[in-house]
Amino acid sequence: MDHGTERDAPPGHRAGPGAVPADPVAGRVPLAVVVVDRDGLVSHWSRGARRLFALPKEEAIGRPAPDLLPVSGVLPEDGEQTENITGYGSYAPYDGLGPGLESSLDGHLSYPAAGRARLTVPADDRVDVLWWAYPLVGPGRERLLVLAADADGLRRDYADSDPDAGAATVERIAPGFALHTDFPGSEELARRLPEILPSMSVGESARIVAQVLELGYPVLEFSQNDRVPVTPDWGVPRRVERRARRERAARALAAGEPVPDGLRDEAEDLEYAAVRERLEFLNEVSGAIGTSLDLSQTIVEVSRAVVPRFTDVAGTYLREQVVAGEGFSDGVPDTTTMWHRVALEHTDEPGRWDDVVPVGEAMPFPAHTPFFQCMTSGEPVLVPRITEEMGHAIASQFEKRDIRPLITGRSMLLVPLKARNVVLGFMILLRHPERPVFNDMDRVTGAELAARAGLVLDNARMYTHQENVAETLQDSMLPHIPARMAGCDIATRYLPGTLLGRVGGDWFDSVKLPGARTALVVGDVMGHGLNSAAMMGQLRTAVQTMAGLDLPPAQLLRNLDDLAQRLGDTHLATCLYAVYDPIAGEVHLANAGHIPPVLVRAEDGVSELIDLPTGAPIGVGGVPFESVRVPVAPGDRLVMCTDGLVEVRGEDIGVGLATLCESAAHPAASMDDACDTIIRALGTRGGRKDDVALLMARLTGIEPDAVAAWRLARDPAEVGRARAAVREQLHDWGLPKLAGPAELMVSELVTNALRHSHARPVELRLVRADTLLCEVDDDDHELPALKSAGPDDETGRGLRVVSTLAREWGASRTNAGKTVWFELTLPARYRYPGAPGER
Repeated sequence: MDHGTERDAPPGHRAGPGAVPADPVAGRVPLAVVVVDRDGLVSHWSRGARRLFALPKEEAIGRPAPDLLPVSGVLPEDGEQTENITGYGSYAPYDGLGPGLESSLDGHLSYPAAGRARLTVPADDRVDVLWWAYPLVGPGRERLLVLAADADGLRRDYADSDPDAGAATVERIAPGFALHTDFPGSEELARRLPEILPSMSVGESARIVAQVLELGYPVLEFSQNDRVPVTPDWGVPRRVERRARRERAARALAAGEPVPDGLRDEAEDLEYAAVRERLEFLNEVSGAIGTSLDLSQTIVEVSRAVVPRFTDVAGTYLREQVVAGEGFSDGVPDTTTMWHRVALEHTDEPGRWDDVVPVGEAMPFPAHTPFFQCMTSGEPVLVPRITEEMGHAIASQFEKRDIRPLITGRSMLLVPLKARNVVLGFMILLRHPERPVFNDMDRVTGAELAARAGLVLDNARMYTHQENVAETLQDSMLPHIPARMAGCDIATRYLPGTLLGRVGGDWFDSVKLPGARTALVVGDVMGHGLNSAAMMGQLRTAVQTMAGLDLPPAQLLRNLDDLAQRLGDTHLATCLYAVYDPIAGEVHLANAGHIPPVLVRAEDGVSELIDLPTGAPIGVGGVPFESVRVPVAPGDRLVMCTDGLVEVRGEDIGVGLATLCESAAHPAASMDDACDTIIRALGTRGGRKDDVALLMARLTGIEPDAVAAWRLARDPAEVGRARAAVREQLHDWGLPKLAGPAELMVSELVTNALRHSHARPVELRLVRADTLLCEVDDDDHELPALKSAGPDDETGRGLRVVSTLAREWGASRTNAGKTVWFELTLPARYRYPGAPGER
């Protein structure tokens, strides 16, 4: 059955002054009713739909709704020219009414929508349709209810009833909603809608009717102020009378006066409408804030959400710890609590507030102010009008700035920003004097607004705090590698896998080794989070310790694998360990399941993946590791990284490795620029979710004439020869000022070596690199240690002298025994850029 209504006098028809209003003109608005299920298929097709769209019910049921209601455009505005496209014409938007019918049919909208569209139908080619779409929720399969009316039929009906009505008036017929209407006829719709849904049970049809009435009553709009309900028995005289009654009730409510008995129904309707409007406002605000976990963006969203709809000025203050993303006690704020002004939105002329109350200022608030009352009580504080006396008291908090002209005479509402019963901050809301003052309903609305905003801000604060903790943890676990070590320059990069997981298991490291050598390490603990980071910290510490023992690369990985087995089998890790010898000009490498490194040759700029045995990941156990030696030349670059840089989900890792080789060979002005080139080429690809650790070393080498070595027989007289040789060599290198301390320390180390050596001669070596390095080797495995020598002790003072004079010193075991070494700082003219300076 088609649902019809009697309607108003034709729009545009008005009685002259003093005339008696005309009687309502009888007529009906036939409605087509279409129901779409959750699969997008038509489940109900009324007789009105059959007539309007010229399609029988048998052919419509079960078909996709967009196929039955193809939209070819919307109607143009009056007098607007259209351009013919594909024979149907192009139609400009009609008064911006509602989103497209396609969005509703596709299920992309969760709220009711209305519009006017030109539909293509089999019989009439095109038909001008007014439509209402209601999304349906609940246990049933119905997803969308569509009501439609023939606009052409309405236009003809109006022309017959009012020949004087112009075409322009008729063109303004459009569908809409009355969310808080007091139009009569809701009972009629509730009664008739189940009749036109005969395929549904009483319960299902009642559920749909309830949702339609809740979402908005269908109306026809003839102008901005004229709305006609799609209901029976309605006319202009009653509409004008009802509007006047509502206006009288509204004036009484606004003035705070008692509402006359005859207007109580209208007053209740207005109050209900106001509540609904505020709930809609709060829902809109909730959707507008918290779009990200970025604290600064959330602060701006909260301020902008209330201006100008709810207030004209909104200032947001937050605790100092909230701004810093730090934790704080749950205690009540006091007069010493610092509050940061983090946002200020207003509708005044630009710049009026900026100089007086700039964003970023921090200040406490005295106990006698309404601000202190708000922050300590955790409740809104309402000031209907700021008097001159109160304005003067508030202005006294702002030194050397007169804020009184900005606030006096305005209505003020202070709302606390709370989360989990803790006050994070508060908002100052001000309305212009000509605007209605804040009332009790505004106080409730403001409190609800602040509660939602406070929770969003607290989520952003906790995320910022956790992010800071994660970054601090990750930074503490990653070493701060010097840019220059003996014979090589080093640059590194670390990228977290995701914004929500900044802690991972990737790491890099470099370790100073005897003989001016450097160990370079890159590793990756499989997985993410704190557990992986903790395992990474253990493995990194173990690598540093074993590297200090000068273990060969393959043996070091073997020991690391054994350690991982003892720590547990919950984690696996890959590791690439390389030892660079700048004097011998070679790199000694071993691999444990890691991607191979890239070597860029300085001679021709060609890059290649180093071919070395892959090995099994650390933690597998029982798998041997092999090592290779690769000759290198000064200027060559070694690039080591984790698989997060080259591996992307859905893409062959070979593509990433090829890109790594290509980008590593790209010329760069500095090591940092070279790393950035690789990151730009690989780190910005979509789909990367793993951490990235990148280490690049430029192998500069040490020239042969910067190394001097001597073999010393096991004879105490060799101590004097060692001193003389060192003195002469330093003079030859132009370092006479270092001869004195170097001779003294060499004397002490050589004496100890000769005393503890067993059979092999003692070896003495000087290396002039970024520092002056002196090494003494012997065949005794016991490492020396500092001792506290007493006044009568004959030994124990030698290493104390070395520790005092040397820039650094140390000792490490070797395969043949041990090496004891010390370093002296070179004069500035001998140092490389970035080399170690004075202690």
